[in-house]
This record gives sequence, C-alpha cells and structure tokens, in this order.
Amino acid sequence: MASRTWTFTGRILGVGTTSGVRLVVGVWDDSPLGSFADVMVERADGHRLLLAPTQEVADFVTGTYTFDETRIEPVEVDLVDVSRAAPVEGGGGPGATVRVSMPSLALAAHLGRRTALGWLLRGIPRRVAASPLLSTVTDPVARVVLRGVRTRGSAGQGRREYYGATDLRAVTAVTARLDGVDLGTLTAVDPPARFGFSSTPRRPTLTEVVTTIRE
Repeated sequence: MASRTWTFTGRILGVGTTSGVRLVVGVWDDSPLGSFADVMVERADGHRLLLAPTQEVADFVTGTYTFDETRIEPVEVDLVDVSRAAPVEGGGGPGATVRVSMPSLALAAHLGRRTALGWLLRGIPRRVAASPLLSTVTDPVARVVLRGVRTRGSAGQGRREYYGATDLRAVTAVTARLDGVDLGTLTAVDPPARFGFSSTPRRPTLTEVVTTIRE
C-alpha cells in the first residue's frame, strides 16, 4: 500500500499555568482537514483532554496522539494587537494577544518579542526549515537544548511525525479558565506535556510550524 503524507501549516501555542495545567493550542491555517484550531490540555493530575471542533478533527488527532477524554465543541482563536484592538496577520509582535474562546476554555496569551532561536530560524529558508530532512538532523540537538522537545518521532497508528519550526515568539503572560475554574498565572511547561513523543518548549512560546505526518 502506498504511503500517505499529511502537512499542517500554522502555529502552536504552548503555556503552563500555576495550577499545574499545561495547554497546547494548535492553530492550523492550511491542512488536509481545512483551517481549524484545537486544544490539548493536561491537568496537574495527568488527565489529558482534547478539545476539537469536529469529529473528523478529533478522529485524526486521537489517531496520532493520546488522550483520556475528548470533547467536540467550537473553537475560536483570534490574534489581536491590543494597542489597536485590531486583528493582525502572521505571528504578531509584542503587544499582540492570542485569544481562545470555547465552552470549556477561555484563554488569553500575551506575546513578547521573537526569541533568539526564532531569529535563528528566520534566517533559514522556509522550505529548508520546514523539511522533514532538517527535522531529522535537528532532533538530537533539540533533545539536549529544549527539554521535552523532539522534532521527529513515532506517532499513533504507525505514523511518523516531523516538526519544522520557522519562528518562535515568547509568551509573557496568560489568563485562562477551564470549566469555569481559574488556572492561575503563566509558568513553564513543566513537566513536559505527554500527548505524544514531543512536548512544546519549556519556555511558553508561540511557534510557527510546519508539521508533516507520514503513514
């Protein structure tokens, strides 16, 4: 049987909170499932929750990652420049805020400047930075430099996954309520999230990424 490849282009927001809850928000501009956003939540007790906008998205994500619970509900994500109260394109800049609104979760993450690693990634041609080949080369480095992060590995159903980061911006503050409960203030993504073979960086960030999944 011929192998299949799926490519997802967008951004991943990874934050920790002082309640012990870690959140990973995927905002996908282009994918085989269309444009969508989903949220992965790991509570302090290790319970892993997927918030997905459709059953189709939930089926694909749960076939690739591991969860204890899945909820299907609308997910709205906006990137707003709070100084102008206007939407902005791309990853935004200092002063921009990523807002997530849905029945289970309300989240606002405030962005800082591009990180040193982000500047390095911006200097690499996008096609190269996003390629599975570079993800294979950088994986041993990522394991050492970024605790919990891997750029390639085995996913569910015999799939292989590659993360090609093209930019990183720091997250400077977050407010969030899950099921009506305040999650506290921003902290590191620690311990690493356990949805798959890789976590987001320990430092809360918004990462522009091209994810390639092969089966």
